[in-house]
Amino acid sequence: MLLKDFYTVEKLENVSDRKYNAVVVLNNQHAIFKGHFPGNPVTPGVCMMQIIKELSQEIVGSSLFMTSSSNVKFMALINPEINPVLKLELEISGDLDSEIKVKNTTIFDETVALKLSNTYKKA
Repeated sequence: MLLKDFYTVEKLENVSDRKYNAVVVLNNQHAIFKGHFPGNPVTPGVCMMQIIKELSQEIVGSSLFMTSSSNVKFMALINPEINPVLKLELEISGDLDSEIKVKNTTIFDETVALKLSNTYKKA
């Protein structure tokens, strides 16, 4: 975990061939929220992308290096004081030995907060 104590993974499960669901709980007391933004904490987009990378690494069992990102859509602000529980859907494709493609949808309550497609190579 790049940011110590930023979040915890409550669940990471394989739901079908190369499709996974995860439940992540953000630590609303983490120091990053003191500066982003004081009195109105918002989860930084780059931190969400890091969570997706770390979950993908756990799924494929290897360190990953992001080579590209596309169709990144931040659709709602994630306030960790109001919505600390995030549900992530990850679909893994590609040749797991050379290029790993990950499609993600991140949801809190019934709100889609983030959609993206990332491509990784094993580090």
